[in-house]
Amino acid sequence: MKVAPFILSLLFFQLAFSQKNITLKDCEDAMQKNNFQLLAEQYNITAAQAAVIQARIWDHPNMSLAFNALNPEDKRYFDVGKNGQKAVAVDQLIHIGGKKRNEIKLAKSNVALAELQFEELMQDLKHELRQSFYTVFFDQKKIASIESQTAQIESLLQSYEVQADKGNVPLKDVVRLQSLLLNLKNDRIAIQKDIAENKQKLTILTGIDEELTPLADESELMLVFNSPKYAESELFNIAKEKNPEYLSVLKQVENQELAVKLQKSLSVPDVTAGLAYDQVGGAFKNEVNFTLGIPLPLWNRNKGNIKIAEAELGQSKVNKDQKTLELKTQVNSSLSIWKEQKKEYTSLSKSINENLDLVYKGVLMNFQRRNISLLEFTDFMESYNQSTLQLNEMRKQLILSGEQINHITNSTIF
Repeated sequence: MKVAPFILSLLFFQLAFSQKNITLKDCEDAMQKNNFQLLAEQYNITAAQAAVIQARIWDHPNMSLAFNALNPEDKRYFDVGKNGQKAVAVDQLIHIGGKKRNEIKLAKSNVALAELQFEELMQDLKHELRQSFYTVFFDQKKIASIESQTAQIESLLQSYEVQADKGNVPLKDVVRLQSLLLNLKNDRIAIQKDIAENKQKLTILTGIDEELTPLADESELMLVFNSPKYAESELFNIAKEKNPEYLSVLKQVENQELAVKLQKSLSVPDVTAGLAYDQVGGAFKNEVNFTLGIPLPLWNRNKGNIKIAEAELGQSKVNKDQKTLELKTQVNSSLSIWKEQKKEYTSLSKSINENLDLVYKGVLMNFQRRNISLLEFTDFMESYNQSTLQLNEMRKQLILSGEQINHITNSTIF
């Protein structure tokens, strides 16, 4: 008969054991080691570095051979001996006009761009990780508060159901308690759904195949996110210096400037130089000649590709101006949201946060002593539950708004 409770206890133990308490730093370290998106993006850097190696390589020299197939005078085939005919030529293409130099510079710039794109991905994933981490942390506090209230209401409900069966209390009181309990459970289900979704994100981002439970010092968090480390006037300049998305746009302008230079240098004809040996086919026997060749730029001056590169350069400059405006707007908007969150939380926490739990205990005690009615008690419990949820939500939103500023500036502003 005691097998079922034993099995339930075992399952509870296994569930608790499978959960992993983890700090934010541990999450970020795991993400850098395990995240598949980051691991895949690193190959783009490797490919760009390989392109620099390739850009440094010169073209292969060209070798041509000519052997006699038929000697019409002596009626001999393949007369390539001492008195026969054979010729050998070797030539090398030599790039002039700075082509090779511009190609290498462009390849190096692409490496820097790939590194910025990797940093941008890292920044975005880190921001997503922190959002999920803090969301789970504060939502679990909501769950803890609801479960504490639920335990109290369930205990009262059991007593009232017994008294209602005896006819000592009206059934409407039981229904009122049941309604309050139902509201609490509905709130718990909605919050638990958000927790499950964000825990799933944490698992994917960190690569840790366990149910993660965030650990943090709430009082320290609220202190850290209470004021920025830099003056508000400095935030935009910090963002321009460190935001990888903005720096990528700047690097794309530089890339297009190098692309224009490369296309212009391609309009300069290259030179082919070499040596040629001819056994008896030239003016002299065993003749050795120096060869030099250059194409005549009569019809193809690469004008089309130059215009394409110049048009793309103009487009990249417009994109830079647009991104500058967007970045400034993002900084100002995020700062405004953080200020509003701080104002609301500060104004409410002074009047509610310190006294809320104390009032809750007092109301519960007075209800148990029959000093207040059930209607007054349930009304207060509904207000208390909503106030507790809102306070935790305000704490969460204050930190998330601060993290948004950290994300935009790619710096530890809080």
